[in-house]
Amino acid sequence: MADRDVEDPLLAETVDSSRQSNGNSSLKRRKYRRSKSTPTEDICAGQTSVESLQHPESIFGNKIHFKQVVALLSAYLGVGAFCFFLVRDQIKGQKTNVILDAVYFCVVTMTTVGYGDLVPDSILSKLLACIFVFIGMALVGFLLSKAADYIVEKQEILLVKTIHMREKYSANDILKEVETNKVEYKFLTALIFLIILIVIGSLFLYRIEGLNLFDAFYCVCATITTLGYGDKSFSTYTGRIFASFWILISTICLAQFFYCLAELYTERRRKSLVKWVLTRKLTISDLEAADLDNDKVVSAAEFVVFKLKELGKISKEDIDMVMEGFKFLDVDQSGTLTKADLVNPGSSNS
Repeated sequence: MADRDVEDPLLAETVDSSRQSNGNSSLKRRKYRRSKSTPTEDICAGQTSVESLQHPESIFGNKIHFKQVVALLSAYLGVGAFCFFLVRDQIKGQKTNVILDAVYFCVVTMTTVGYGDLVPDSILSKLLACIFVFIGMALVGFLLSKAADYIVEKQEILLVKTIHMREKYSANDILKEVETNKVEYKFLTALIFLIILIVIGSLFLYRIEGLNLFDAFYCVCATITTLGYGDKSFSTYTGRIFASFWILISTICLAQFFYCLAELYTERRRKSLVKWVLTRKLTISDLEAADLDNDKVVSAAEFVVFKLKELGKISKEDIDMVMEGFKFLDVDQSGTLTKADLVNPGSSNS
């Protein structure tokens, strides 16, 4: 590759054009230098707001949004509660209110808690339970986990601001902090939510259901892990109203917590790999492997490609495919692309 690769880096550089001048109100102003075909943009002080710290696109992409998740959940609970209400006489167990019991049974079925305080007692009711448990598991596994992820992400900014509430952090500084330690804050947020839900559930069972503190905590653990032994459950009218919401939220929160825990472990392993790759001493064999065009010289672009390959960002197959495309466009086989090459690409190979 040409030596001028060093002078014309692949990546856009970020240059600070001014410093933070006024504590809380002023932000750092950065100028992003782009390629010649892209105009230079300035991000001025005051343009960054709390809203801009959120992700520009929904975590569901362009197809599924948070409101659609709520709508699907409401439809599921509505249809499920109506079906179980119709077969209420075919469900046995400890009952309170027919409508509330139908909603409660639908939630318990959906989250696979299955206390056993209400159980289907006919072929039709058992068939409905089988249908709704599969639909519910799919809904929990996909839609609600996405919704929980969305809620956790919305709280990351608040968490960072709370942790650094005594420090003078601008909106831009908070954004940088969140993006730098995104996985850690996401895990911490999920952990805090889970602890709050466990405490609320335990206190409710202690005060309303009349369980002692240990049994209340035991019931909470059996519920959020979907064990649902059935020896302890929500048996009062008020308890089942609370359970219809709390069970749904807490089981999803626990799943989100374990997902964040796995993500945190993976992220730390990735960072360790990045640190090792970027700090390890290069050998002669490394230079030979990085020399893509075999000219005995490793350019900046070749070095970047080699390091990306070591980090697992790209593979040899990816590099070979890109190089084939480059060779096809390089009509005069000069090792560079010019406007003349693009006028009639591949003409010399035809």
